[in-house]
Amino acid sequence: MNAITIVIGSMCFLMIAYRLYGTFMAVKVMRLKALEEKKKTPAHELNDGKDYVPTNKWVSFGHHFAAIAAAGPLVGPILAAQFGYLPGLLWLLIGAVIGGAVHDAVVLFASMRKKGKSLSEVAKEELGPVAGFCTGLAMLFIITITMAGLSMVVLHALERNPWGTFAVGITIPIAMGVGLFYKKTGNLRLATTVGFALLMVGVFIGPSIQGTALGDFLTIDTKTLAIILPIYAFFAAALPVWLLLAPRDYLSSFMKIGVFIALILGVFIINPTVQMPALTEFIHGGGPIIAGPVWPFISITIACGAISGFHAFVGSGTTPKMLNRWQDIKVVGFGGMLVECLVAIMALIAAISLHPGDYFAINSTPAVFETLGMSVVHLPELSQQIGLDLEGRTGGAVSLAVGMTYIFTSIPWFSDMASYFFQFVIMFEAVFILTAIDAGTRVARYLIQDFFGEFYKPLKKVDWLPGNIFASALACFAWGYLLYSGDIGSVWALFGVSNQLMASIGLIIGATVILKVATKRRYMLTCLIPLSYLFVTVNAAGYWMITNVYLNPEAAGYSVVNGTLSIIMLTLGIVIVVTAIRKWIEIWNTPSMRVDNILSA
Repeated sequence: MNAITIVIGSMCFLMIAYRLYGTFMAVKVMRLKALEEKKKTPAHELNDGKDYVPTNKWVSFGHHFAAIAAAGPLVGPILAAQFGYLPGLLWLLIGAVIGGAVHDAVVLFASMRKKGKSLSEVAKEELGPVAGFCTGLAMLFIITITMAGLSMVVLHALERNPWGTFAVGITIPIAMGVGLFYKKTGNLRLATTVGFALLMVGVFIGPSIQGTALGDFLTIDTKTLAIILPIYAFFAAALPVWLLLAPRDYLSSFMKIGVFIALILGVFIINPTVQMPALTEFIHGGGPIIAGPVWPFISITIACGAISGFHAFVGSGTTPKMLNRWQDIKVVGFGGMLVECLVAIMALIAAISLHPGDYFAINSTPAVFETLGMSVVHLPELSQQIGLDLEGRTGGAVSLAVGMTYIFTSIPWFSDMASYFFQFVIMFEAVFILTAIDAGTRVARYLIQDFFGEFYKPLKKVDWLPGNIFASALACFAWGYLLYSGDIGSVWALFGVSNQLMASIGLIIGATVILKVATKRRYMLTCLIPLSYLFVTVNAAGYWMITNVYLNPEAAGYSVVNGTLSIIMLTLGIVIVVTAIRKWIEIWNTPSMRVDNILSA
């Protein structure tokens, strides 16, 4: 099979789904047109020129998409290619349409009905204080685990890679310079041009530092990187947003668009052959990357790109405070998820275009790869062209960069540029992950202050410096410990379980709201069907990891901490589900709680 067949077929499927199912959700289920005529959006009702600002739907789409499409849709499909290309492709297409797009739309809808409040606040009002408390606690666990899962991807990409470390590290002073320059002059065009040019210079002068004292200093092992990243996050999260986070996020958006377009054009022009089989021998478990079987782990490994609870943080955060019209939910929420699905499919193609031997050599430790009975094919040549030993660089980031580089090696002159292109993609991935770490650590800080502020009131003051330092340090220590003590297989599975549990909570709240406002009760099935699958999958995967890995002393990923976290999160999920079912029965038996007032909050 050729890659172009997958791309064209997937694009057609997603466009049809948006036109038909997206319209059904907007018109029949959420009744957005009825709201449009009778009620202002929170952006208009609470317009303060700061947080609540009516925004053009395409600008809102860009913001929302940039926030949800971080490293997840790039890494998950890469790791899931272990099972073959078919399970990942099917889960991406079906999961994104039936699950992810519905989840993102209904969470955004639920938050906007509550004036843009966070998901924990919405849960408290819709389901009661017990569900609200459990949701808030689950969100705190999930954001912590998310930071560890995303950071794990960076480690092996920058391990013993002074060129890549230099290219990524230099983005920090460049972004700060752009932020300072723009704040002082207001000249965004010049700041953008100079900033992006300097990023490219950072990639191209990278080879000159290799073999120097600076190059030796930047040749870092994974354990050291696992300490550096949380320390960096502590300071980055404490800096003003305009100084580092915003300008680097802005500059990296150009990189994301450029890499994404380049990969699509590469697939259409070169049309690489899919070398990974539809199914591999690891679908029953025992794989070198993900130890569990294809189900439930295909739906845990691929979260972002199919359905992701992390999107609930965005869909009940900044985005609901920006939408100009209720009907923009279809474009921003439903449409944004489908575009992210396409990004994930392109990442999957980059992985399955590699020869299986090369793919497993990159994503397995050398000792494990020797037991697979496979041989590398193109990897020695690619390692020579790139100038880096590529074997044993687990985590997914290197596989994506190598896969993209391999696709373009069909162009005769490209071999001379292979090393630069590889390091550019590594910088592209790492910068996005670091931006997510900055923002995620801030979110974790706010959640810690809000949660512990119930017991010590001064912590709730976001402008109280000691409280900010305590919350930031606690957040960085928590995910830094998981990062330092884990491996990609165990940490990514923990991230997947927690992330999909968060998605289940989002669907629970969405189902509750739909039951209240929809003209037909059966429309609730739009949330209940993906919720049923996802909740069973999450608990099956969590139980498998707890019994076979986290609490198994003989397993490589043995970790009492990870096992305890998993048990706590699964218990919280069960409490929320039980509370929700009781609420649904109450609503079902009380007609006055339903459609009588679509405008009711």
